Amino acid sequence: MTEQTEQVALLRSLHVPGNPVVLVNAWDAASARVAEAAGVPAVATTSAGVAWSLGIADGDVLDRDTAVAAVRRVVAAVSVPVTADIESGFGDDPAGAAETIRGVVAAGAAGVNVEDSVRPAGEMVARLQAARAAAPAGTLFINARIDNYLRGRPDLADTVARARAYLAAGADGIFVPGVVDPETVGALVANIPAPVNILAGPGAPTVAELAKLGVARVSLGSKVASTAYAVMRRAVREALTEGTYESTAEAIGYGDLNGLFSGGR
Repeated sequence: MTEQTEQVALLRSLHVPGNPVVLVNAWDAASARVAEAAGVPAVATTSAGVAWSLGIADGDVLDRDTAVAAVRRVVAAVSVPVTADIESGFGDDPAGAAETIRGVVAAGAAGVNVEDSVRPAGEMVARLQAARAAAPAGTLFINARIDNYLRGRPDLADTVARARAYLAAGADGIFVPGVVDPETVGALVANIPAPVNILAGPGAPTVAELAKLGVARVSLGSKVASTAYAVMRRAVREALTEGTYESTAEAIGYGDLNGLFSGGR
């Protein structure tokens, strides 16, 4: 096995229903290195955080080359598997999505998230089939994201039907952001024959509670990136209004942070 296929196998093995892998999403090389040093078994990126860090809005605005370059930097910064959020594939059609897949595999990613953006299920199926053809089983963990609940369409039956269609098209796992109520999460786990990924944040069940429901992956999405920017805004306002600096009191020490990079990966 190559190093990359070993990383893919490791990422896949972390998806255990009832003992979920917890992914605190990073957005650049530094946040990825911090996450690794803090103990994550794998690094997941957030497309929103990546876009914001580059001065670009989230929502399929990034171009493919820029997105792939960001993945490459994160992969180079850590030794754990990296799974990249590639939105809907950074391409207008399945061929474009496949080209992106080839790019992120070449960049060293072990997995990807591909979202359906509630487009017709058949269109997502075609994208996933193209993605799977570009990265045969064992060479990439494909997590298919279903946006029904995230976009205000709480349709359990359609979500399950999409999940089964996406798995048949080559997906390895299913991500359903926007739902955290235990009854629905339990129903998703019971009806989707693959690892189920839930997006968590303040007010959501704890990791332990989601584990009891059979969830296999818990992600924080863009929440940590947006929290980091909230610290920046708070520090600016405090310095300009109060003339104090307490917002930065919990900063990682310069030596500790710089030390994560001084010795290479």
